Amino acid sequence: MVQKFVYILFIGLFFFTSLPAQEMAATVSIQSSKVDNQVDPKLFVQLQTQLKDFINQRKWTADVFGTEEKIDCNFFITIESVLSPNVFDAKLSIVSNRPVYNAAYTTGLLNMQDANFSFKYQLGQPIEFNETRVQGADALQSNLSAIMAYYVYIILGLDYDSFAPKAGVPYFEKALNIVNNAPEGAGIYGWKSYDGQRNRYILIDNFTKNGYDQIHDVIYGYYRNGLDAMSEKPAISRIAMLNALISLQEIHEASSLSMAVPILMQGKYAEIVGIFNLVDKAMKKQLLTTLSSIDIANINKYKEVLE
Repeated sequence: MVQKFVYILFIGLFFFTSLPAQEMAATVSIQSSKVDNQVDPKLFVQLQTQLKDFINQRKWTADVFGTEEKIDCNFFITIESVLSPNVFDAKLSIVSNRPVYNAAYTTGLLNMQDANFSFKYQLGQPIEFNETRVQGADALQSNLSAIMAYYVYIILGLDYDSFAPKAGVPYFEKALNIVNNAPEGAGIYGWKSYDGQRNRYILIDNFTKNGYDQIHDVIYGYYRNGLDAMSEKPAISRIAMLNALISLQEIHEASSLSMAVPILMQGKYAEIVGIFNLVDKAMKKQLLTTLSSIDIANINKYKEVLE
């Protein structure tokens, strides 16, 4: 736990068993009812097991970690159609959570869907990933492991950022490497800037582009200075969280194409209301102004509680 201990000493806290998870405790679920009459059911049973092993057994970081430190995350795959023999069109949903220090609940780090998930898979096929040759020998086959590895690194980047300043940057850069060397071919989408307004290229661009450096400070401020300190210094923690949200607003208003902002705000309504519902009117007013920019879909719900 060398690197992790450095983080702990740096921030001066004794976190012990509630330390940030540095590797994966993933579940993988595949829903294939739409194509069950076209595919041997053993195929998706095997795929589900192999993907779980691929995520959980692969060494993704240089850190040594304990079982209790692993990142809680879930990958939900919905098979939409069979494009050709052993080639599938699917949707992928990714959820990851993080423990809150000195609290009995976890907070969401990532909750999103990737609708551009096409891949080739057949019984007996190994799932392989090589960071120096992401595209592999078969583009559609490699697309499966490339997408899964990409989201593992996104999850790691968010998790590390939430525990130490800019600590997630190396993992976002690994995700960027996958994008830059991604499989190419017919039926493969989501790796290019022009593949719609929400894709893997834009998401990682938000976490690695120079103009978005502030996003890492937002994540650290919201989670580490905010949520983790809430039990000991609630007033200061709320200010830290509000400042993080205001910074997120600045990022959002600087680029209408930002994917990171809505993704970071996904599922945050209940958490934010629970923390800010009893603050003074001035803070509520500032919070609502900020939320009206970064979480417009839920602004009426916020107003019902905070106005």
